Amino acid sequence: MAEAGGSGLALTSPGVTLVLLTLNEIEGLGHAFTKLPLHAVDEVLAVDGGSTDGTLEFFLSHGVRVLRQDKRGRGEAFRLAVREARHDRLIFFSPDGNEDPDDIPRLAAGLAAGYDMVIASRFMPGGRSEDDDKWLFTNRRWGNVTFTWLVNRLWSGFPPITDTINGYRAITRAAFQRLAPDAEGYAIEFQMSIRALGLGLKVLEIPTHEGNRIGKGVSKLNALPVGVQFLRLMLRERLRRRR
Repeated sequence: MAEAGGSGLALTSPGVTLVLLTLNEIEGLGHAFTKLPLHAVDEVLAVDGGSTDGTLEFFLSHGVRVLRQDKRGRGEAFRLAVREARHDRLIFFSPDGNEDPDDIPRLAAGLAAGYDMVIASRFMPGGRSEDDDKWLFTNRRWGNVTFTWLVNRLWSGFPPITDTINGYRAITRAAFQRLAPDAEGYAIEFQMSIRALGLGLKVLEIPTHEGNRIGKGVSKLNALPVGVQFLRLMLRERLRRRR
């Protein structure tokens, strides 16, 4: 792990670290960064998977501490952020246009109220998915809803989680360490939701409106391989639970 723009000392406190997850998001950053409610957080930390489009230079010019991943992938980015954040409450945000910066104070407030994890849900009442206005069989919404339904049936928690997959979420360091997620890529959020239900963690959801992606920021998620990965993960988690 290489670092730019900071000392690298993980001095923990009950404050809030906003984690920006990036891989070539310079266009999204140009729109999102000025909208971030920085008054609601105590640190801004970027975790970058190898950007070459000016993203790293943007962070440097704005004084943002950057952690460069030695190993690519969203799962590794989450684990690296939890290890290196200077505060014990973390909010994960992708500046690609999908996630609403106005939700950040509400995510922080959920952790401050004593919840272990707070998820911005696209599928609870008041929420909106980017795919809501797309043709039935050409969007990922139904995959998300199906996997969420399966998880709530197999790991029955109360209340059920309405959006097990969305990566826009906040979590305490202690809760993350208790979950000990080891999944790679986009499966890490799904695994966190599964294990949170299985362990009975206090999970809060807030409705969010998912926006459209900005500029050239296209989804790095390939639906079919990720779906297979999720199915394998569910099987592994069920076997793990029985041990």
